[in-house]
Amino acid sequence: MVLRFFDFVGRKVIATCESAGAFVIFLSTVIGTLFTTKLKVSKLFYQMYRIGTSSLSVIMLTGLSTGMAFALQTYIGFRRVGGEHLIGAIVALGMIRELGPVLTGLMVTGRAGSSITAEIGTMQITEQVDALRTLRINTFQYLMVPRVLAGTIILPFLVLFTMICGIIGGYLVCVYALGLSPEEYTSGIRTYVEMDDIIGGLVKSSVFGLILAWVGTYKGYRTYGGARGVGEATTRSVVMSSIMILIANYFLTKILENL
Repeated sequence: MVLRFFDFVGRKVIATCESAGAFVIFLSTVIGTLFTTKLKVSKLFYQMYRIGTSSLSVIMLTGLSTGMAFALQTYIGFRRVGGEHLIGAIVALGMIRELGPVLTGLMVTGRAGSSITAEIGTMQITEQVDALRTLRINTFQYLMVPRVLAGTIILPFLVLFTMICGIIGGYLVCVYALGLSPEEYTSGIRTYVEMDDIIGGLVKSSVFGLILAWVGTYKGYRTYGGARGVGEATTRSVVMSSIMILIANYFLTKILENL
């Protein structure tokens, strides 16, 4: 019984290490291909459009509604201690440092990351990837690099819209619903928000973009089992990307704080 238990644990550990190793090797292959082959610029811009521009309306709505709810909850708490003049700063810092990058990463993962996995996974099970290899086309240069690079580049721009819409949403609630003066809301932002806060949020968003595109392409590339396999790979991609973004957010916050 004891030997079976250790055998089970050992098999799980070995399988986990093999999966993690293949995951990291995949990214290293993508990076190596990026620097050793010619970048397909047209495909890069097309993927930036698909990941970024197509997600803009969802991102703006997410930022606006989050900023409005955050401002309302902050007002409820700060009113009890007489800190209404700090609501603008808290909303801005929250959207810039945490909520903006994380929510954008999660929303784009659900919208674009799943699409990346489904597209490449479908190409894999219909043997289109094998056809590309038969034509001596580098599949990493053609499929993976444009998507990973596009996700890394475009997500900071999306996060900027999330930040701005969140701050505007907080302004609308504070000024038109709660009766605070516009100067009272904006003065806290000018006083307490620094450029380092914005840069930190953009750095986070770039890493989150890399994560969602990396996981999406990897899960799509490793798809098997027909149409059912595509659905399972897409689900695992979204779950894995979301978990990695949330975990990475803590460590990035700690690193940026120390820097």
